[in-house]
Amino acid sequence: MKVAYVCADVGIPVFGQKGCAIHVQEIIRSFLAKNIEISLFTPRLGEKKPCDFEKINIYPLPPIPKVEKGEREKIALSINSDLDSLLTLTQPFDFIYERYSLWSYAGVEFAQKRGIPSILEVNAPLIIEQDRHRGLVHRQEAEKIAQRVFESATVIIAVSKEIKSYVSQYVSNPEKITVIPNGVNAQRFSDDVIKNSHKESNYRFTVGFVGSLKPWHGLPILIDSFARFNRDYPESRLLIVGDGAEKDFLVENVEQRQLQSAVQFVGAVSPDMIPYWLGKMDVGVAPYPSLDNFYFSPLKVYEYMAAGLPVIASNIGQIKELIEDGVDGLLCEAGDSLALTNALITLARSHLLRDKLGTSARAKILSHYTWNKVVDKILACVEQSRLRIKEGNS
Repeated sequence: MKVAYVCADVGIPVFGQKGCAIHVQEIIRSFLAKNIEISLFTPRLGEKKPCDFEKINIYPLPPIPKVEKGEREKIALSINSDLDSLLTLTQPFDFIYERYSLWSYAGVEFAQKRGIPSILEVNAPLIIEQDRHRGLVHRQEAEKIAQRVFESATVIIAVSKEIKSYVSQYVSNPEKITVIPNGVNAQRFSDDVIKNSHKESNYRFTVGFVGSLKPWHGLPILIDSFARFNRDYPESRLLIVGDGAEKDFLVENVEQRQLQSAVQFVGAVSPDMIPYWLGKMDVGVAPYPSLDNFYFSPLKVYEYMAAGLPVIASNIGQIKELIEDGVDGLLCEAGDSLALTNALITLARSHLLRDKLGTSARAKILSHYTWNKVVDKILACVEQSRLRIKEGNS
């Protein structure tokens, strides 16, 4: 089987360390594990190609120069002709798999013209995100493309129910939207990896966070909660693994609270190193603030749980469906820093509770939420789509 994987979003370095890049890599990796031949089409490769990706065919799309925002949007839109030409030159494909981006439609329309399935993966309401956080000059054009690409795709994979609801407004047939949450790479969290992770000799109870340092991840809430917790547990520490636009603000926040000796900013690390850093933590935290229409399928939560960590997370969106409070994690009201502090104290006091929650969480994730299982569901969608296309042509 041969698939064209299209990631036309210039904001995603497909071989990078961001959560979106990890998602791309793990879907590709799981396709490869099923002996599917991958041709990757992207304008931005990012870092060095992973060693297990040697067999994939890479077809670079034109890079987008750093010019005025509106001009960048027009250039991104023009890449559709390049993508169509490359797909035409490198065909045939059994199906097209594309990660939705603001300006790309050529992949799904290529599939539509040739009577093959197209699977469109949607991870976020990009028009809303772009307009709110980075600015969107040609919003009306982006809305038209969303309508065009969502309608043309054979199957749409939404990572959460909230994303499905968002996409439904653009399509005439919402039944073609399937919700498939994110997962973990089970090999990275194997029994051997977990057994070999160990705390340092100068052990301190460690609260941990992994992810990009962005406003919607609730790091100020975490720092506020930890400051209160640290007063009662002065030997504790907070480990923040990741980087992003909020780092300077967060560092200043820590300094103002005189917590420099208790808070460590690790910076961005490669996906392979995530289990190592999780192994240094006693609890993983996802302190999301109260957000309207929380649409995330948080990789950090799945990976905390896969590592056997007890998790404290906001009772919001998909998280409250994934975690059963008191069984495989603890849930707090979103944005409630005092509730988060109390949850930290509860876990600090009971090693038995930490073990119970972590063991249950790990079992749930490895049984139901791995990337291989995600791709099994995707391939089932491909097969159903293929049958529908065949029936429609007969």
